Amino acid sequence: MRVIVAGATGTLGVPLVQHLVAAGHTVSGIARTREGAERLRQLGASAITADVMDRDRLLRAANGNEADAILHELTALKKAPVRHSAMAETNALRTQGTTNLLDLAREVGATRFVTQSIVFGYGYSDHGTEVLTEQSPFGRLDGRPFDAHLAAMGSAEQQAFQADGIEGIALRYGLLYGEDVDTVVRMLRKRSLPVARHGGRLAFVHHQDAAAATVAALERGHGGQAYNIVDDTPATFRDLITCIAESRHAPTPIILPGWLLRLAAPYGGAVLASVSMLVSNAKAKQELGWAPRYPSFRDGIRPATQW
Repeated sequence: MRVIVAGATGTLGVPLVQHLVAAGHTVSGIARTREGAERLRQLGASAITADVMDRDRLLRAANGNEADAILHELTALKKAPVRHSAMAETNALRTQGTTNLLDLAREVGATRFVTQSIVFGYGYSDHGTEVLTEQSPFGRLDGRPFDAHLAAMGSAEQQAFQADGIEGIALRYGLLYGEDVDTVVRMLRKRSLPVARHGGRLAFVHHQDAAAATVAALERGHGGQAYNIVDDTPATFRDLITCIAESRHAPTPIILPGWLLRLAAPYGGAVLASVSMLVSNAKAKQELGWAPRYPSFRDGIRPATQW
């Protein structure tokens, strides 16, 4: 297919472009800078230089292009969000950004649209032993500060599902890890990455597995459907970061009580200390023919001797 990727130079976007090119698709990426455009050319993709949040310039920049599909992988998160305000730009990309990308899809003739989402749309809370599937309530507001983020996730999905003449698909990724190990190690060495003493179990997925699942959804996903893209092994954030530290001979993370993390980091601390969820990937395995190459984060984090 001819595919346009928004967010093509991001942490997930780079391996995604590599997987798309390897699968034989013709890829164009949207980049805001010349450096980003050059990076795309190095990956074997062409570049559309534009800011997705500027609709008119986006459509002008894409004038003359034709595509079969748009992949929306945009976030504005350069690091883990600490406060709720740090999510504002990403929320805008999920609301207005999705609207602009759907307009782009109509402009270039794309009839398939895959948007990123995240498992936190099931609710920022402790879900206990309930196994969350794609049929579980998603984007439900509950009057807490998380409502703005839940509303944005719901907006991105519903816009994709309801777009006339377009097959919209949503991918609810787990927490991504793998391509950012060096960043984690630097934070550990600076003693700037605390973890909760008793954090809940979370859903994770390696960047490479997430990229492979996205290509599978592009090729075999059903319009109007959401898919959980997570590995097979729920784990705590503390477990993940400790494993990375051990694999790279970095200092172990600072361990803090949950109440202190929530106080210091109203968004990120609450995620690490208060959220716990078991998320099923059965639907993605069955309908997309996808399975994680790394069933657990322990499989995805290579020993230091292999780096």
